Amino acid sequence: MSRSLRGSAAIVGIGNTKRWNAPGRSPFDQLQEAAILALEDCGLGLKDVDGLFCAISSSGLPVLNVAERLGLSVRHADGTMVGGASFLFHLQSAVAALEHGLCDVALICYGSNQLSAGGRLVSMPDPQPYEAAYKPRFPISSYALAAARHMHEFGTTRENLADVALAARAWANLNPNAFAQGPLTREEVLSSRMVSDPITRADCCLVTDGGAALVVTRADWARDLAKPPAYILGTGVAVSHRQIAAMPDLTTTAAVESGRRAYAMAGIGPAEIDHVMVYDAFTITTLLFLEDLGFCPKGEGGAFISSGAIAPGGRLPVNTSGGGLSCNHPGMYGLFTIIEAVEQLRGACGERQIQGAEVALAHANGGVLSSQATAILGSAATL
Repeated sequence: MSRSLRGSAAIVGIGNTKRWNAPGRSPFDQLQEAAILALEDCGLGLKDVDGLFCAISSSGLPVLNVAERLGLSVRHADGTMVGGASFLFHLQSAVAALEHGLCDVALICYGSNQLSAGGRLVSMPDPQPYEAAYKPRFPISSYALAAARHMHEFGTTRENLADVALAARAWANLNPNAFAQGPLTREEVLSSRMVSDPITRADCCLVTDGGAALVVTRADWARDLAKPPAYILGTGVAVSHRQIAAMPDLTTTAAVESGRRAYAMAGIGPAEIDHVMVYDAFTITTLLFLEDLGFCPKGEGGAFISSGAIAPGGRLPVNTSGGGLSCNHPGMYGLFTIIEAVEQLRGACGERQIQGAEVALAHANGGVLSSQATAILGSAATL
């Protein structure tokens, strides 16, 4: 996206069902509720939506299903599917579509019943020929490879990874809507059942249900709606591989590129970010993305995390909702990074609120470190 799009659009409505265990509700039920909540949040209705962006892992034709379910007749639609980062890809597309008049009100939405449906990921239809013979545990074995390589190359320890989980739980304990709460010790993380060496069960995200949605419109419209807008200052996306065997470097993700593009559009750097949400499907992802997005040098993520920097009271508030590790993770988590960022910019986070937050960065990951997307949001003071 060009620098000229900085601040041209804003997120004006957010919807979060907060139904992390909802037997009997389908993915489309969760999505529909989230969409209505997002529209109510900004004072608009379904009749106002003329741009639709969605992806659901259990649906081959999500745009068609969602348009029918919500009764939408849209001028523009996008069903890009790159895993959990899809919705930040959608956000970038929505900004461009709004700027060029392809739509006026964009709805980005998602729903999942992964927990109540038995906790199973939908099987991936595309073959993985270089890996299938080894019978990996998808996707955990792929992330375990990245973690093991980072440990080998930089001396990162399991204790460093455990401290990611501890920080997430500390934030979750400040969030009344977090699915996992209560005390958690480093020893409990380290002694948790090994799933794929060096990743234990406690290094893995939750499995929950959930639904989320955003309403995005042009900045000139946003000022007249019900809630303070979160302006989209910069976005960037990148893809690098499908199979982990094809990843160019197991210790460096395409977040380097998505982040560079988002920072360039926003005209700021990591030092100017007040609040960070990164996709923590596993403890190693938080570490990798903090390095790749420039919050600490490559190889120093472990020491940075274990210093207490990302926990409550630390110098960089990260995953303040509790993240995918302790708040919620309904299969594809990307939209929830944006929702927490918007709430922080609105000053609506209660005990976990970051005082004076004006600029927030949300980052999402898809596949097996395969797709990366970064969004930088700001309050009105940043324009």
